[in-house]
Amino acid sequence: GGNHLFYLSVPPAVYAVVAEGLGAAELAHSAGWVRLAVEKPHGHDLASAHELARRLLHVVQEDQVYRVDHYLGKETVQNILMFRFANAVFEPVWNSTYIDHVQITVAEQLGVGERAGYFDQAGLLRDMFQNHMLQLLALVAMEAPALFDATCLHDEKARVLDAVRLRPEDVVRGQYAAGTVGGVHLKGYRDEQGIAAESRSETYVAARLAIDTPRWRGVPFYLRSGKRLRCRKSEIAVAFKPVARSIFQPLTPRDLTPNLLVFNIQPDEGVALMIQAKKPGPKLCMCDLNLDVSYREAFHTDPPEAYERLLLDCMCGDRSLFLREDIIEKSWSLLAPIL
Repeated sequence: GGNHLFYLSVPPAVYAVVAEGLGAAELAHSAGWVRLAVEKPHGHDLASAHELARRLLHVVQEDQVYRVDHYLGKETVQNILMFRFANAVFEPVWNSTYIDHVQITVAEQLGVGERAGYFDQAGLLRDMFQNHMLQLLALVAMEAPALFDATCLHDEKARVLDAVRLRPEDVVRGQYAAGTVGGVHLKGYRDEQGIAAESRSETYVAARLAIDTPRWRGVPFYLRSGKRLRCRKSEIAVAFKPVARSIFQPLTPRDLTPNLLVFNIQPDEGVALMIQAKKPGPKLCMCDLNLDVSYREAFHTDPPEAYERLLLDCMCGDRSLFLREDIIEKSWSLLAPIL
């Protein structure tokens, strides 16, 4: 039907070149629709992101550009909104009255591997925080959109990023060092092939930030991501405040573990809620009980790959799982003082 989807899975330096080439070859317009799916990274900083957008939008319109962040295609990430807004039990307590803090973790066991050339130029802030981490934050913290469509979702995400307060002094950066794990010697970051001997590119970042809205005022958000860590895990942990008082004397509120809600994004997709419960035994024999739902066990299938969802949405014209240009620029603006 004259429809064309151009998927730009090419080196970032040629995103704009390819788009301009499509325009010059008169392939940017058709009897049907024409769409560009553009991989990350979307720029190297605020200025380059703005320039990339200018060159892309010289060829096509904003609603034709699908900027990819593959984390948004993961089933467990998509489930955050359904979990919050399709269940009456959670949204009333999704605020500073009941939530103590939120932790977002994306940990990898591997080092830079074959990505040394790219990674040493980018560093972890650009590679993970500017896109994946801030997008996860926005989904957890956003207000309910008026409708479940791309425009409303993007508007609410943009409002969250506008309210984020991130100070350079609340950010820690580091590199993994050489060491021995399980009898195997592992190289340090600067010993990896392709890494400059004096490189200052970070492979680990931990940050504390605040969101200046009535819902989240006073709630710290902790974001951390790194390579060569103890395990591979991506998760969002929502820690609730302890009970105000305990009727179970002599147990005090400190003796009762606060509730914890965890979205397991990878590798074991699912949701877990830790509560207090009585176990068999004496009257005050209490314990932590984990209500754990595995996607594989609940739905008897493995979740689809993120790109299956994303490429299908490109073809269907649904931009809700993609990045709008103003959101990309807001993310870069937050990291600019640190970079």
